Amino acid sequence: MQIEKFTFNVFQENTFIISENSSCFIIDPGCSNSQEEQDLKTYINDQNFEVKAVLNTHCHIDHILGNAFCCDYFKVPLWIDSRDLPNLRMGKVVSDMYGLTYHPSPEPDKLLDNESSVKLGKSEIEIRFVPGHAPGHIVFVNHEEKWVIAGDTLFQLSIGRTDLPGGNHQLLLDSIRKELFSLEDDYAVHCGHGISTTIGFEKKHNPFLGNNL
Repeated sequence: MQIEKFTFNVFQENTFIISENSSCFIIDPGCSNSQEEQDLKTYINDQNFEVKAVLNTHCHIDHILGNAFCCDYFKVPLWIDSRDLPNLRMGKVVSDMYGLTYHPSPEPDKLLDNESSVKLGKSEIEIRFVPGHAPGHIVFVNHEEKWVIAGDTLFQLSIGRTDLPGGNHQLLLDSIRKELFSLEDDYAVHCGHGISTTIGFEKKHNPFLGNNL
């Protein structure tokens, strides 16, 4: 599989395209203007990818700014965890608070609550529920290639903020320990903001978690 990262919008959010052969998923499309939309569109079209779905790790505004564009342009469904529906539906209110231009996300076509995995081509990608930053936060894990699309759960030397509605600091720490730190040390962690890291590095060095395993 291939992973391509785009950093979009005023929040410097990471949007990921994961692909296998000619098929791809768009994860957390944060494209917020015509240039960012064009960058995403050009990459996908140049690669001759067929987009299968848009997936959200969670539905904070910086991760859903491009939901409407991607679902409409590529004619694909939206998949989320239902526990983050309140965040999805608050998108217009939150965008107005920040003064952002926002085309409201469509409602999800598929809820992933009871799904243990999704398939892309021949690859199976595990879904893990990691609440704390957001009530319906999920991450995507590829065990064969040892990587995680982690959204805003775990960052290099940091963790997701928990002062937004539905956030819970202790729950996030517990979720990371249970669902991420149970992975082997060499798993790559592709974060919702900033650079990638590894499970082993964060176990050893993360000031929020490293000494509290």
